Amino acid sequence: MNDIAKIKLNESSTIKEALRIIDSGAVKIAVVVNEEDILLGTLTDGDIRRAILEGKTIEDTVAEIYSKDPTVVSANASKEEVINICTSKKIHQIPVVDEQFRIVGIDLLDELLKPQTRNNQVVLMVGGLGTRLRPLTEKTPKPMLHVGGKPILQTIVEKFVNYGFVNIVMCVGYKSKIIQDFFEDGSKFGATIEYVLEDKRMGTAGALSLLKNRPCEPFFVMNGDLLTNVNFEHLLEFHESNDAVASMCVREYDFQVPYGVVRVEEGNILAIEEKPVHKFFVSAGIYMLDPHCIDFIPKDAFYDMPTLFEELIAQGKKSVSFPLREYWLDIGRIEEYEKANQEYHEVF
Repeated sequence: MNDIAKIKLNESSTIKEALRIIDSGAVKIAVVVNEEDILLGTLTDGDIRRAILEGKTIEDTVAEIYSKDPTVVSANASKEEVINICTSKKIHQIPVVDEQFRIVGIDLLDELLKPQTRNNQVVLMVGGLGTRLRPLTEKTPKPMLHVGGKPILQTIVEKFVNYGFVNIVMCVGYKSKIIQDFFEDGSKFGATIEYVLEDKRMGTAGALSLLKNRPCEPFFVMNGDLLTNVNFEHLLEFHESNDAVASMCVREYDFQVPYGVVRVEEGNILAIEEKPVHKFFVSAGIYMLDPHCIDFIPKDAFYDMPTLFEELIAQGKKSVSFPLREYWLDIGRIEEYEKANQEYHEVF
């Protein structure tokens, strides 16, 4: 549910307004927010009925009757987590909030349990050489290395299909025949898969200029060497609710300086900080783009995704970050490949 504005109330809203919202659609819930759009609580038909039994009228405000301790999920919660929370709490609707506790969507249990497909295209970048994983990649493209008993790329495809995103394009290069022979047209995985062949290095965004069918809706771009439990549906909702042109999934990265850091000014020591930890956000290799982002990518040329974001920002286009809190692993080196195999069955 993306049109959250239709179900928002504030504490001065009347019970009559709340009833109109709850009775007007399938969501059957209203949310109460403050001036900063922070979620304060939720209001259901049951809350209103109990209030009326206690003597409230429909002209009274909702301030005293809404639930001030609502069950919520983060925008990073997986589909399985949301279903488990809803079933254990015996609720059919659950607000989705970002890190500031602003509401970005409503998940409906019935919709989560109902098979559905989405039109948003998924572009998987799977043409890299995987040089850091040699000798494993001498005969096998990196996305086809087995983790948890199956190719990394199969896990990625299955995760997207699980969220209803079945329209997939694979940008292939190195040993592309292995990938194409395994996935074919995608039907055995519940998807429709097309291929774009990179006959030279195109970077992490350049191959988008080669797409045969330009997307009509916001589309996903993801590197094919990642394992993650990100909720792709929530990423789409986050992108649309922020009215963004481009969204980048980011991961917090901590780096500890192994020495005492001395702060000096004009030769004088001002302070010494012992082994400080610096925190950064790094790109997680998962993106959501509006179709016209492709207009900024040069045709059939090397072009990286950071360059695209820099250009969009320079042009004043709204680009936002989607912080990942769920499992994420970039399998770029042998030690990460080994770690992925150790963790796979516990995570997935």
